[in-house]
Order: sequence, then C-alpha cells, then structure tokens
Amino acid sequence: MSLKLGVPSKGRLMEKTFAWFEKRGVSLSRTGSDREYAGKVEGIDNVQLVLLSAGEIPRELAAGRIHLGVTGADLVHEKLPRWEQQVEEIAPLGFGQADLIIAVPSCWVDVDTLDDLDAAATAFREVHGHRMRIATKYHRLVREFLTDSGVADFALVDSQGATEGTVANETAEGIADITSTGETLRANHLKILSDGLILRSQATLWRSREAQYSAQDRATLETLLDMFDSVR
Repeated sequence: MSLKLGVPSKGRLMEKTFAWFEKRGVSLSRTGSDREYAGKVEGIDNVQLVLLSAGEIPRELAAGRIHLGVTGADLVHEKLPRWEQQVEEIAPLGFGQADLIIAVPSCWVDVDTLDDLDAAATAFREVHGHRMRIATKYHRLVREFLTDSGVADFALVDSQGATEGTVANETAEGIADITSTGETLRANHLKILSDGLILRSQATLWRSREAQYSAQDRATLETLLDMFDSVR
C-alpha cells in the first residue's frame, strides 16, 4: 500500500497543482501519452499519483479510494452532502478561484436582491403558468441557498454546457454558475444579484477521512504536511 494522491488529469489545474507541489519539494509528472492516466512522484517515498478528472476526486475521497486529492471547494460542497464528515481541508492552493453566484438578465432593472428575485418568480409564475427556471450544474448548493434565502417558485434545470447562454437561448430565465472575472456574464447581458454569492471556491488539497491509513501512510502524511508548512 502507498498513500494515494488524486490530482486533476489535464489542463491548467493539473499544471498549477504540479507547480504547487514542486515548490514544496515534491515533483509530480505524467508518464506516457496524454491519453494515459499514469504518473510518478519524486521527492518523497510511499506516494502514488492518481490522475482523475476534478469532478471525480470528491467521490474518490469520500469512498476512501484515495487519501489526498486536489479539487475545487465548489465540487466538494456540491457532490458531498456531508463533506465535513468525509473529507478534511488541508490547504487552499491559491489558484482556480471562482465564485458560485446567482445571475439574472441585466435588463431586469427591478431585480437586484434575492427578495426581488422571489417577487419576480411569483409574478413570473402567475403570468406564464410555470416556475422561473434557473440553469445550473450545482443543483444541491443552489437549491439549499435559494430555499434558505426564502426564494420560492423556481425550478432548477440542468446545464452541463455553456450555462451563461441558456438565458439567451430561452431555456432558462436565470443562472447559477461559477465566475472568476464576470466578463462572460457581462458578454451575455447578465448581472450578479447583490446578495447572490453562494460560495467562494478555489483549488484545495483535501484529506479523506474514509481511507485506510497504515502506520507508514500516516508517517508519510506527516512528512508531507511538514513539507507543505515549510513553504507557507
């Protein structure tokens, strides 16, 4: 057995994660072609690199199949209803920052807050005979946030593509999505509600509370944490 570390398998998240570990004395690299999900770890023994999609890492942590994993806080909070019991946050990594927000058409001049959205949703249902549609990939987080905020008469519709385009395409009246600069929202004539921030997210290193740890694994984990702390 060895300590299994799950890392995003491609793109800037993978590259920035590799750089974060490199700065702390641990070299991560892919082996083989870009289509092969194999890698190696240098700078510390007893650690196995597991390359996964960022969306798979919360599930693998919760199942105890990996000991450590790098993925966004948004994905952990969305995919793991009891995330505090299943994983522990080790360190925010300082990249991949994005906010999960509620946005509506910019032309809705009378809708700036969640209370305004609730009133608009009620009026929308009276006029159109169905609930106002909010397009999102984050069903659990958005439903809890809107319900806790007192917004009724909404329906979540699934969006796995370009969520910002759903309003222009008339498949939704509003959206809940992650944004880093807001430029894509503005380009699609959308505005963020003034109190519409659901979650601030960034790439984060997590430890599984469900995985089995041998004595050697625990010693390796302590060594890793010492290496991380030395650079903070």
